[in-house]
Amino acid sequence: MSEFSHIHPDFQHIMALSAKDRLVFLDEPRWIGYDNARLIMDSLNALMDKPKRPRMPSLLIVGESNNGKTTIIRRFYDLCGKAYVNDDADAIKPIILAEAPPSADEKGLYISLLERFFAPYRATDSTAKLRYQVIHLFRACQVRLLVIDEFHSLLTGTATKQREVMNAIKLLCNELCIPIVGVGTREAVRVLHSDPQHASRFDVVSLPLWALNKDFQKLLASFEKALPLKKASRLHQPELASLFHAISGGNLGDLHRLLVECSKAAIESGEECITPEIVKSKSWVRPTRGIREIGA
Repeated sequence: MSEFSHIHPDFQHIMALSAKDRLVFLDEPRWIGYDNARLIMDSLNALMDKPKRPRMPSLLIVGESNNGKTTIIRRFYDLCGKAYVNDDADAIKPIILAEAPPSADEKGLYISLLERFFAPYRATDSTAKLRYQVIHLFRACQVRLLVIDEFHSLLTGTATKQREVMNAIKLLCNELCIPIVGVGTREAVRVLHSDPQHASRFDVVSLPLWALNKDFQKLLASFEKALPLKKASRLHQPELASLFHAISGGNLGDLHRLLVECSKAAIESGEECITPEIVKSKSWVRPTRGIREIGA
């Protein structure tokens, strides 16, 4: 396999597969680590290790849509949050990863959390009853961290509703003595401004778009090690790096899709490496105000 030294050893066996199977491999989810992701993962680990106290620190992770936020928290959940049964036969859920309700609604928040426990509940029950069912389950399962994705959804609704749902989150944090992590677009920061107490509880970490620099080139080099192409493409070289950045706009999700499309074209054409011509032919992947227009 020395001829495939440009591919990570964990993936070199893929090169023995057919072109069809390599195309399937391209569409499988795969973790690519980078500095900002590791920083956020370290911050989440530190939060989990905080000793319980009345006012636990919390974190809000914000960034552009499709820029890798959810991928990071799901990776963290896979590594640290899987449910298990302890020596006392108790079901333990270290992390609850839930999605915010589509609008600011306290009852909707509790229902979203209860769904993560696969616990029976009645949606017609009072908000107070659902609240204490959530608190009981969190305690019984020894939850250490609550992560709420799509945090910006809490902006949808009246100011009163927004305050109610944020007060509910504060109550859970106080009652359970666990950190809470919100994940959303940059608009999510506005949710914290509904009350100075909320803003003081949350540190905010941003996941910015990628600039065209050495870090972006290192990212491309990391991606190349997971692309099942028979020839080295040297994606980190200035010409290709500039093309990828110009088309993706530095958005990680758009970059990933562009790389997959280019790799498919390289395999199907028999080129077996990504060339500037292939990248230019896939410029339709470029987002237009968040909408991708697919053309010929």
